[in-house]
Amino acid sequence: MQQPLSGIRVVDLTRILSGPFCTMLLGDMGADVIKIEGPAEGDPIRKAGAGVNGFSWYFASFNRNKRSMALDLRSDAGKEVLLKLLQSADVLVENFRPGVLAEMGFGEERLKQINPRLVVASITGYGSSGPYAERPAFDFVIQAMSGFMSTNGAEDQPPLRCGPPITDLVAGLYAAYGVVNALRARDQSGRGQHVDSAMMNGMLSMFAYLTSDYLATGELPVRTGNDHPITSPYGLFNTSDGEIAVAPSTDDILRRLLGLLDLGHLMSDARFNTNKLRMLNRRELNLLLDERFSTDTQASWIQRLNEGGVPCGKVQNVGEALSDPQILHQQMVLEVEHPGRGAVRMVGFPVKLSASPCLVRYPAPEHGVHTQEILAELGLTSARDADVPENME
Repeated sequence: MQQPLSGIRVVDLTRILSGPFCTMLLGDMGADVIKIEGPAEGDPIRKAGAGVNGFSWYFASFNRNKRSMALDLRSDAGKEVLLKLLQSADVLVENFRPGVLAEMGFGEERLKQINPRLVVASITGYGSSGPYAERPAFDFVIQAMSGFMSTNGAEDQPPLRCGPPITDLVAGLYAAYGVVNALRARDQSGRGQHVDSAMMNGMLSMFAYLTSDYLATGELPVRTGNDHPITSPYGLFNTSDGEIAVAPSTDDILRRLLGLLDLGHLMSDARFNTNKLRMLNRRELNLLLDERFSTDTQASWIQRLNEGGVPCGKVQNVGEALSDPQILHQQMVLEVEHPGRGAVRMVGFPVKLSASPCLVRYPAPEHGVHTQEILAELGLTSARDADVPENME
């Protein structure tokens, strides 16, 4: 099958999460991703997270559809192999500290000389320039610095980090988005360009009304826990046997909700007849809804509200979500056979293309397993030519 990025070669110098997530997305769309790893141990994530049969499922989940090449980029011979790769590549993705690539002899101007059509994507903490460009970055720190943590959690509690490493994932997603846009621009201009995806910038772009309201009014967002910052009622409510999440985001949906609860009169109640008043009297309104929700079960309310056009659902744990019939129908849990390692279960493809869908063409590779294959493609007949280990196959 001809996928959207078939024929595009990506040289992947990244490790850990944000970069590998970016290159996995490109590989899922058909790109030939060559993952360059150090000759000794490779990507540290190979040893991170839960392992089965000595194999990290964390690594497997973010490194499918890649070929692994072991290469010592500190050696002259290793740099020569990288040079050969870049001459015919379409994309280079790196998440080094700003300036490291130039220190290796592959600065911006050199890369343009090597291959004017090359798209170079850098994933950084704060951006490739500016007063914080040299700072080390980590998801937790970026969650704090971006303002994200200040908006997360309950009003009477300290700021709270988001569970998943959201800043890494957003930066990787934007990097992949930037790469495909740069490739499209190259179709028009014939020239590559630099794509800069920063964890900090990516998080700021995700604030929606929180930043727009602050920029309009100068008023800082207040942590509201599971309540919505700008509309009420909205949040978790207690049924007779558990909580449900209910999101009546417009007056029309709220009327439907209150009608189903036999509380339609509240829309004309002087305490609640505008969103502003409902926000001011949120606790009183939530208590009235909780009292009504507590008269029936979670399952009953979820069925009745959804049938009535009111968005709602159960707070599921990760196991429940991964076994949810909708998730399974959408093929969001894949089982990929890894030679010598057995089957690995992982999250599937979030974007569905009808004519040229994402595919798992390769499982996550063993360290350096494709070294000789790639050297042969470059016209190097032995590992000694590249100063890489010969026992990587």
